Amino acid sequence: MHEYPVTLEIVRMAEKTAREKGGIVKAIHLVVGEDSGFIGESIQMYFDVISEGTLCEGALLTIQDVKPKMKCDRCGCLFERKKFSFTCPYCGGDGSPTDIGKEFYIESVDLEVD
Repeated sequence: MHEYPVTLEIVRMAEKTAREKGGIVKAIHLVVGEDSGFIGESIQMYFDVISEGTLCEGALLTIQDVKPKMKCDRCGCLFERKKFSFTCPYCGGDGSPTDIGKEFYIESVDLEVD
């Protein structure tokens, strides 16, 4: 449910950009990490409803999912954690959490300008 206000803000920001450039929104490209706390499918569902009657209506919403990664304390490699394990698959060292997978931002907005 917390995706609703975030999606509303995405539409507002894209509309503002479209108004400033004198166009309409053709596509919005998001980056959403799995550990960001947001669910891409919910954002898409709300976008379809919220964008009706706006400069974003009919726009394509793409969502790039980012898998969380850990960093090995021994060799420094980044890796996706296996269930119930923090072990580096490259050297067997212990992994530590990183910020990879916590992303949430608008990567770009495609406009059609007259």
